[in-house]
Amino acid sequence: MNLTDMEENKEVTANTAEAENTDARPSLEKLIGALESVLFVTGEPIPKAEIARIFEMSDPELDALLDRMEKDYVERDRGIRLYSTGDTIQLVTDPANNEWLVKLLAPPQEKNLSESIMETLSVIAYRQPVTRADIEAVRGVRCEYAVSQLLKQGFIRELGRKDVVGRPMLFGTTDAFLRRFGLHDLSELPPMPEIEEEKEQ
Repeated sequence: MNLTDMEENKEVTANTAEAENTDARPSLEKLIGALESVLFVTGEPIPKAEIARIFEMSDPELDALLDRMEKDYVERDRGIRLYSTGDTIQLVTDPANNEWLVKLLAPPQEKNLSESIMETLSVIAYRQPVTRADIEAVRGVRCEYAVSQLLKQGFIRELGRKDVVGRPMLFGTTDAFLRRFGLHDLSELPPMPEIEEEKEQ
């Protein structure tokens, strides 16, 4: 191989390497997707300087990328937005969707249950299916309010009517009850509390 051939080979190799480096650079869509993943996983404000370091960008390049992301979220009416301060950036939800977020994050079953409601729920859980009369026989007090609140909060449900005179409604627990108390099924209930004996004392 003569000198001319060697020079030509070097030029071809250099051009090929440059082309490979160009191809290796992520597209704008890839960069947006990668940054979105980083912001989503972190969940907390991230310093812009840290993001610039991770993606090997200058501050103006990062600002341009963030502007593009935010415009895309707004134009496509996405449920997420970018929340930027002078030094940090965070992925947040669109304030317009707060109504649904409140329903998810503050459901009725998360409210504290009073002692009387908990006693009623215990009777239903251990003795289901039960009627109001069954519950009152154990607790010794009326239970209309407690039952109505448990139905409203989704911890119990109507199972049908008992085949006796008057055909009273039967109640049992729901999956919401299991989730609230960290159970997979009713077999995981702890030993039955001695409600009847406590009432007699």
